[in-house]
Amino acid sequence: MKNDKMMQLLYGNTTIDLPIPEDTSGLDVWYPPESDLKALDAGDVYHILHNNPLPNIKNARVAIAVNDKTRPMRYDILLFPLLRYLEEVGIPKQRIVILISTGTHTPIPSSELDSFIPSEITSAYRILSHDCDDAAQLVELGNTTQGTPVFINKAFMAADIRITLGNIEPHHFMGFSGGAKTAGIGLAGRATIQANHKLMLQPYTESGEYQRNPMRQDLEEIGDKVHITACLNAIMDYKKEIRHVLWNSPRTVMQEGIPLSKQLCQVKIEPLYDIVIASAGGYPKDINLYQAQKGLTNAAAICKPGGSILLVAECREGPGNQQFAQFMHGKHSFAQVMRSFGDMPFQIGPHKAYLIARQGLQFALYLQSSMPDELVRRLLFNPISSPVQFYEQVSPAGRRIALLPYATATLPYWN
Repeated sequence: MKNDKMMQLLYGNTTIDLPIPEDTSGLDVWYPPESDLKALDAGDVYHILHNNPLPNIKNARVAIAVNDKTRPMRYDILLFPLLRYLEEVGIPKQRIVILISTGTHTPIPSSELDSFIPSEITSAYRILSHDCDDAAQLVELGNTTQGTPVFINKAFMAADIRITLGNIEPHHFMGFSGGAKTAGIGLAGRATIQANHKLMLQPYTESGEYQRNPMRQDLEEIGDKVHITACLNAIMDYKKEIRHVLWNSPRTVMQEGIPLSKQLCQVKIEPLYDIVIASAGGYPKDINLYQAQKGLTNAAAICKPGGSILLVAECREGPGNQQFAQFMHGKHSFAQVMRSFGDMPFQIGPHKAYLIARQGLQFALYLQSSMPDELVRRLLFNPISSPVQFYEQVSPAGRRIALLPYATATLPYWN
């Protein structure tokens, strides 16, 4: 393969070199839209909070739900000014608890908090990591109209003021993250998350779909039952710069934030490509395959049936979910995955295998990661050590190729 051009793709905390082949009939590089808005800093966020004060805050107990390490979050710009605001309105540190919204992820030990939350915060505030399987941590709030039983973290519900921090961005089956999700899923019991996520088998559970998405609307009902006081939600560009901040009720931040999020991620791309090369976007988007699969979803949206997709994702934590990895053990085809998933009650973890299998039945899936080749094959991907090896296997000459350097932040549409 001849080439004299090279571009870099994010891979964990570093990059890999991607040679650009000359002998292709059509090669397109698709980035998320650029923003001409000023990037916001902590001072901007403080002014938003100060100018829109919380009601009934005197002598209140405050709980703040924040994302875990698998989500990109600018704590320096969001959490610091929020804590400053609470201090200035008379809430002492002793009346504030910060809850790590892990959902079904492994609870974060206190020794690891400094890896993603500034030490000035971890040393001064009470921080608890949620455990969806610890019944003693949960309180029951009834059922949604879809029948989802609502179990939510007891410490969060014990507070007078309940605040969530998060990002509004496309989510591959919830439609969009943000709003009530940080508490309604992140601080929920496994039964709640399982029942809500089972709705992904229904129509309209796809990236960028909000109003018709049964999962997302079920989540909004969960949020109503939790009575979240306010959401401090950011809209970040693909460079992790915050371009908008919203501070309001869960439903309001979603209504106002979704159009703003689309401006920073939607790209009109026809599904014309024989080959798609997609970086999940580096750490933490590619911390494990469980998270990086979201980039695969956007890559699949623009690939022709029968085409080839290379997902570039470091996956330093491997598959990222024990139930997912166990379910894949002994599976020899994506068709077998689909059959096995259909023959069992819905479970979190195996649902990720189902999502990957839907794509694997249509496309040849390749993965460049730090996982051993044997493990990658067990997950039914073709292991790749470098883009050059990928080119050797798929023969790019005369074929249309799309590059998605920030696949999780690039939402294709063509209607």
